[in-house]
Amino acid sequence: MPLTREELAGAIRRAIELGRGRKFKQSVELIFTFKGFDKKAPEIRFRDAVVLPKGLGKPVRILVVADGALRLAAQRLGLDTLSPEQLRGMSKREIKKIARRYDWFLVSSELMSLVGRILGPALGSRGKAPIPVSPQAPLETVVKQYLSSTWLRNKEQNWVGCRIGTEDQPIEDLVDNAMAVIEFVGNKIKRPLEGSTRIFVKTTMGFPVEVFYS
Repeated sequence: MPLTREELAGAIRRAIELGRGRKFKQSVELIFTFKGFDKKAPEIRFRDAVVLPKGLGKPVRILVVADGALRLAAQRLGLDTLSPEQLRGMSKREIKKIARRYDWFLVSSELMSLVGRILGPALGSRGKAPIPVSPQAPLETVVKQYLSSTWLRNKEQNWVGCRIGTEDQPIEDLVDNAMAVIEFVGNKIKRPLEGSTRIFVKTTMGFPVEVFYS
């Protein structure tokens, strides 16, 4: 039987309760483990942004690496930007600081090789990656998408996880977000979730709670 909203809501409530008592606002995370797949199978290799209908529940920090019209458009939107010249002049310490500070790195497509070479190692170790953006793209639309997106990413492993919100969001909002991710994963692996995955929910510092199927 398919996973129900009621089962998912119960697991989220339990995970939040188990994780209470921290001095910071914790994220709520959804984790999938896969059964019956080779670790290198393309169906379980993820490098995907998934839009959450109710957002992440906290500010999302975006950096735009661009020059010309795309950089001007980003500045008009009030976004932080880096030019290629600024990027080339950064120290290793500054690069690590940038990698920690921002959630999404939107990069003019012609600068991807430069950004990959300079920022890539620092981003990869933090489970982040530059996102190419065409210089002709409607930047405001792209930014709105990533302000409400979560990142599914793994490397030759039989599990993947992502944030679906924060512990102070309404449970129904967290359920909506979780269902969006579950639907995305189900479409990607091209198998029924029942029998091929185990799904857990947890807070940042909390214990995982398995989501059972009826």
